[in-house]
Amino acid sequence: MEKEKVTSQKVRSRLKELEDEKYREFHSGLLPGTENILGVRLPALRSLAKEIAKNDWEEWFFQKNDIYYEETMLRGLVTAYAKMDCDTRLSYIRAFVPDINNWAVCDCVSNTYKDAKKFPEKYWEFIAPYFLSDQEYEARFGAVMLLSHFVKEEYVEEGLLRLEEIHQEGYYAKMAAAWAISVYFAAFPERMLKYLQEECRLDEFTYRKSLQKILESYRVTKEDKAVIREMRQRG
Repeated sequence: MEKEKVTSQKVRSRLKELEDEKYREFHSGLLPGTENILGVRLPALRSLAKEIAKNDWEEWFFQKNDIYYEETMLRGLVTAYAKMDCDTRLSYIRAFVPDINNWAVCDCVSNTYKDAKKFPEKYWEFIAPYFLSDQEYEARFGAVMLLSHFVKEEYVEEGLLRLEEIHQEGYYAKMAAAWAISVYFAAFPERMLKYLQEECRLDEFTYRKSLQKILESYRVTKEDKAVIREMRQRG
């Protein structure tokens, strides 16, 4: 079957059919500063992205003429869903990451790169430079990729070093690092408790937000939370 050419006009027309005013109001409240939201729910975006990924989408992807938040989300999701080899996918991800301009696109797209589980070494090497980026959402991308795909014992030590490399001052970069610390804590509480008590070189804001995220986690025991709460109170 011949592939259909994907164009911005076609994509926007489909998005308009899916927009939900009530959801736009709700989602806009979660994304301060993002004004171009149509209000398309994520399951519908994922479904549309899978459809686009089966067609001729490459020219549309590289045009980068997004008007709506959902268009940027779609371009990221398509790089995750389209059939391609790992190296080709990484080249598309590399092209896409600079276009990330809010936490929702960063987190949803990062979590969707499921072949990171199949090619962990390549992805681990690929994400390394992003922790050092001076761009807020590039740094966040590195941290969210880590917590989404590399919560494994063999990555903990280097993962902590990478999180400490994040010196981007943006709120969303720091909060992603704190989130990653909390996810590592839930998976490896004994190791992470030692890290937080004796080895941690995170800045004060990220450190305290890490403790907060651990206390908010449903995966951390009451006993461990009591220790973290005492650490937090001691300042």
